[in-house]
Amino acid sequence: MAIHPSAIVDSAARIDSTADIGPCCVIGAEVEIGARTKLYGNVFIEGPICIGADNVVYPFTTLGLAPQDKKYHGELTETRIGDRNTIREFVTIHRGTGGGGAVTQVGNDNWIMSHVHIAHDCIVGDRTVLSHGVVIGGHVHVGDWAVLGGGSAIHQFCRIGKHSMVGGYSVITQDVLPYSMTVSPRENKIFGANAVGLERRGFESETVEGLQKTFRLLTRSGLNTSQAIEKIREDVAMTPELEELLTFIASSERGFVK
Repeated sequence: MAIHPSAIVDSAARIDSTADIGPCCVIGAEVEIGARTKLYGNVFIEGPICIGADNVVYPFTTLGLAPQDKKYHGELTETRIGDRNTIREFVTIHRGTGGGGAVTQVGNDNWIMSHVHIAHDCIVGDRTVLSHGVVIGGHVHVGDWAVLGGGSAIHQFCRIGKHSMVGGYSVITQDVLPYSMTVSPRENKIFGANAVGLERRGFESETVEGLQKTFRLLTRSGLNTSQAIEKIREDVAMTPELEELLTFIASSERGFVK
């Protein structure tokens, strides 16, 4: 274990012997850092927090600090960060709240660019890309492989479906459908399937075309959601991805972006 002499590390912290703690880092009690995780310097971490293996954390990042929620009064909550995440400069990830599940969680293999904020009680899946300046409100769920464009803001309690792409500077106030490409220059609007991203990840062309047809029926047919779903079940070959999309719609409490 390499700990720079200028780092301040609480004696109660549990740091793997292969981790690397750079200059001027501050590591509090109840912090666990896994194998080969590297903190470049000037990183502030407060527990309870568990950080997995092979993460890279760049300077001026803060992890596990108290949430920006007036309902939080010091109750015991935590932060969990998985493996192989890249967390760039000035990222803030706040711990959970007692009323929101008590945990903020980031999965594995995520690419989190500079100045991203992940608020209390968020759940971020695996292999996401959170571009520069993305702001994610409390209680948001971000699905696997989702891409959030630079400067986007996600309203609290929204869900970002897996394999979706949100265009830069979008303001998202409703759920974003899985597999979709959504942009909001002035209002939220779905532009169809995230075709390029899905093809890059090996989805069959028939699956992508089925999703494209589904999104056209949902957004451009003039049918209401119930009518569109009925038409989709009649006209579009059912796949696991389409079943998941329809289940996502059925469980949406805030409505979804059209």
